[in-house]
Amino acid sequence: MHQRILLRALKDPFRVFSPEETFEQNRLGDNSGNLIFSHATYKLLATSNAEITTRFRPKSYDPQKINETQDVFVVPLANAFRRSYVNGLRALTQVIEKLTIPVVVLGVGVQTDVHGDREYLRPIDDAVKAFCRAVLDRSHTIGVRGEVTEDYLRTLGFSAVEQIGCPSMFLHGDSLRIEKSKAALGPQDRVAMTISPYVSSMASVVAGHHQKYPNLRYIPQDLQTLGTLLYGDARDNRGKVSPIPIHTSHPLFVEDKVRMFVDPSTWMDYLSGFDFNFGTRIHGTIAALLAGTPGFLFAHDSRTLELARYFHIPHRIMDGLPSDVDAADLYAEADYTALNEGHKARFETMIRFLTKHDLGNTFADGESAARFDQRVSQVSFPPAVQPLHTLTNDELQTRLQWLHDRHVETKKKTSQRHTTSLRTQVRDAMSSRIRQLFHR
Repeated sequence: MHQRILLRALKDPFRVFSPEETFEQNRLGDNSGNLIFSHATYKLLATSNAEITTRFRPKSYDPQKINETQDVFVVPLANAFRRSYVNGLRALTQVIEKLTIPVVVLGVGVQTDVHGDREYLRPIDDAVKAFCRAVLDRSHTIGVRGEVTEDYLRTLGFSAVEQIGCPSMFLHGDSLRIEKSKAALGPQDRVAMTISPYVSSMASVVAGHHQKYPNLRYIPQDLQTLGTLLYGDARDNRGKVSPIPIHTSHPLFVEDKVRMFVDPSTWMDYLSGFDFNFGTRIHGTIAALLAGTPGFLFAHDSRTLELARYFHIPHRIMDGLPSDVDAADLYAEADYTALNEGHKARFETMIRFLTKHDLGNTFADGESAARFDQRVSQVSFPPAVQPLHTLTNDELQTRLQWLHDRHVETKKKTSQRHTTSLRTQVRDAMSSRIRQLFHR
């Protein structure tokens, strides 16, 4: 049976946006980790009977048109239950409340501290309740990331909740096995590091590893750092320094040891050449695991901790982490036995969830999964984004031409809007004058 699926995603996996377009249009949703789980969800659902359309921001949704043209709305989410996203959650709820088709939520998570501070969440309780009511009026259950989110929703009175983890971990279906390629990690090995810029305690970790591992690479995920790589420091940040690599003055920028990706496939391809990946980013860690590279997470809040626990990803809690922690020790400590041995069962849990909600599974649909991978492999995605000062003359010229073209387009649109506004003002003035003349 043909099934029309509207997928909440920033882009479909086959569409190419340049780094400049990605930055201008925020195709990361502020964090490139969003691309990992939407990419995996698309693949999971891309059966031979599925027609998938992607939309992301609530203002792009027309509920009436969705009801007429779609059969189901699939909503993969990350840490959507957080204080800073409450307005976005309300906007999404307003769309869902107008839908008459089924709505399926995949992997939503709550964000509080690693201890699950309930009081911190009080300000968002009403918004979360409204969202859950809207979804459950159109769905059997809500799929959540882990035990922290399940417990939170149950305290709000919702029992139709299932732990399913995050779709990102099932990009390869039930096949995922992480093996260490060497007995110990040495200073000359290739080490990738992820950093949440707001986790200031990473500063000493960055400094120590920059000094010890000459082949270290920092893989940022945030939109602001993408802008810094493309165009240098923003006006208010020029000349500033920080122990966290957020300015071009940081040694990792100066020494060309920063790489950022605007597509999952190039990101994972790059990480497949590393010996180890560690840091605070959960989807940066997952990207490494999907690439077959051992990964280790520093869990700094509930959303990262519950996923690490659900999938048995090797991790430590950031609080109390020694400032001289060493990737070599993390590598030695990392045990992937539970992750490997439990992956098939966790995949089956996800598939049961999809089946319950009348969604297909590409891995059980002939060659659909292989066809998806083949299509992705045939797309030419942009390479890694590097610090601005490392670009060749041709690369700089291309970026300057793009900026010039956008400047011209913007001026043209502004002029058109001004002309339209002026015409409207003249027309309104004339209409007012005519009314005055005829009503004397």
